[in-house]
Amino acid sequence: MPARAMMRMISGTHEFWYRLSGGLIGGRFGRLPILLLTTTGRTSGLKRTTPLVYLPDGKNMIIIGSNGGSDKHPEWWLNLRSQPKAEVQVGRDVRTVVAHKADGDERERLWRQAVELYYGYDEYRRMARREIPVVVLAPDN
Repeated sequence: MPARAMMRMISGTHEFWYRLSGGLIGGRFGRLPILLLTTTGRTSGLKRTTPLVYLPDGKNMIIIGSNGGSDKHPEWWLNLRSQPKAEVQVGRDVRTVVAHKADGDERERLWRQAVELYYGYDEYRRMARREIPVVVLAPDN
C-alpha cells in the first residue's frame, strides 16, 4: 500500500475513534494533545479532517505544519491558505476557527513553546527545506 494511502487510512481510523469517544480514544498521543482539524479542500471543495498535535495558547490553538519534516507543506495547510475558516474538535467540543500564519515575534514565541511540547519539531525544521508554518487557530466570533 502506498504511504499516502496508508496515512489516509490511519487518519480516518483515528478520526472515527476520536469522534465516537469524544476524544477519549485518540485525544492524546502519549503526552501530546490531539485535535481534529476539518478544512475545505482547495480544489475539491470537500471536507477533509486531519488529527493533529496542538498547543493551547489562551483561546487559540496552535498547530505546526511540519509534515514530518517533509519538503512539502501538509495538505491541510494548503487548504487553510485557500480557505482560512475551519472546524476544530477538541474532546467533545466542536468550534469554528479562523487560521492565520504566525510571523515575527509571535512565530518565535509559539515555535519555542511548540518545541518545549514536542522536541521533534526542531529535527523536522532541520530536515525540511522550507519554513515550517506555525498556524494560529482563533475562535470565529
